[in-house]
Amino acid sequence: MASPVARENSRRAAVKTALDRHKVYITAQRFSGGTYSARVLVDGEAYWVDEFRLSQLRQGLTPAELELTPAIDD
Repeated sequence: MASPVARENSRRAAVKTALDRHKVYITAQRFSGGTYSARVLVDGEAYWVDEFRLSQLRQGLTPAELELTPAIDD
């Protein structure tokens, strides 16, 4: 049985992990020719991504790790 201190440390570690993870906001979506793309906002920067890259961002990978370039809007 885990001690109260160990349980509290585990909870704090889980909260820290959640807070350290970047937030991914979908600001626009497109469906064209059977393909999906989303404009997402990550840490103040916008990117156009496909469904696979979106899932990777949601899993915690950063745009730099995925070699994404910021979106250029007209």
